[in-house]
Amino acid sequence: MSDNTAQLPRLRLTKHEERRIKGGHLWVYSNEVDTVATPLKAFEPGQQAVIESATGQFLGVAYVNPHSLICARIISRDHHVLDRSLLVHRINIALSLRELMFPLPYYRLVYGESDLLPGLVVDRFGDHLVVQITTAGMEAVKDDIISALDKVLKPASILLRNDSSARAFENLPSEVVVAAGNPPQEVELIENGVRFLAPLHDGQKTGWFYDQRPNREWLRGIAKGKRVLDVFSYVGAFGVQALSFGAAEVCCVDASEFALDTAERNAALNGGGERFMTVQGDAFEALKELKAADERFDIVIVDPPAFIKRKKDLAEGVNAYRRINELAMRLLNKDGLLLAGSCSMHLPREELHEVVRASGRHLDRHVQILAEGMQGADHPVHPAIPETRYLKAFLARVVLP
Repeated sequence: MSDNTAQLPRLRLTKHEERRIKGGHLWVYSNEVDTVATPLKAFEPGQQAVIESATGQFLGVAYVNPHSLICARIISRDHHVLDRSLLVHRINIALSLRELMFPLPYYRLVYGESDLLPGLVVDRFGDHLVVQITTAGMEAVKDDIISALDKVLKPASILLRNDSSARAFENLPSEVVVAAGNPPQEVELIENGVRFLAPLHDGQKTGWFYDQRPNREWLRGIAKGKRVLDVFSYVGAFGVQALSFGAAEVCCVDASEFALDTAERNAALNGGGERFMTVQGDAFEALKELKAADERFDIVIVDPPAFIKRKKDLAEGVNAYRRINELAMRLLNKDGLLLAGSCSMHLPREELHEVVRASGRHLDRHVQILAEGMQGADHPVHPAIPETRYLKAFLARVVLP
């Protein structure tokens, strides 16, 4: 691997700001930089630099974006720069973990900071890869990323889904670009033994959400013979797995007609189309209408998009989680099961736990927590970066006392 740090500019921190970096964190905030000694405006977005303490101690190599609150992200704690060689090395290390944990090639191959590749996400769908680049530093080595992925995996295609809202914070354009091969519009994957079609070009994010895999597995032991409601279903990952695990009937609710059409095809793909139905519309209104129609379910799954995008939205977001989970509980049969999830990074797990508790008490229900989950092993947690543990899930029984 390269050792070219002698030519790199220096970015110096102010006194004592190196403590968090030495503790394992990878981010440098703009207010931690000694801008007198090393002005941020002297750097180009994506430029690499040596990070040093106020006393000149070497802390690592990072890429810099002077226009971002997180103005630098460390990519090496030795003297290796971010280039094709380092990318190949890190991708191989990431691959070894996934191959250890998953028997089939369907997983998140690279999960940003947790794989020491901040700003890079790669999802694998067999021979096809979908890549998200969210920072100027990774954008600067985009060609090296494609080359490194080709060297490690020889994929049939690589699609860049660079249309994440996170790119706006780095002043990067929103675009979807074919980087290699001929990526199909949709690709088949297998999760927990169930077959799915995932829309790569037009779906949400990379086309699929691998993170909930272990929590969907909960349904294997509880869905048989049950009537199941999957709210915010997208293409039916929870609902179709419940169907495959023996549910008597599954209803998926989502705002997207495109997503529900794909969910219907996923149900048919697994031989359960006749036991599957959909409701298109706003989830809150749909649940109210189901209640008005006196519909009841044995299992209700609530896995919404992030209601809390920023810390200042916490109170409003918690209220939204409370309202949707209360609506879900109202639709449960006696002793029914609620699977409540949240992908909001800013919502602590304790807060979702409190939402489930408080929703039950408000409806005069006794709630029993049966299981607690997080994201799967292909989304490993960086122990120094709490933000990398974002997914929460609770399985609860809701009892009429």
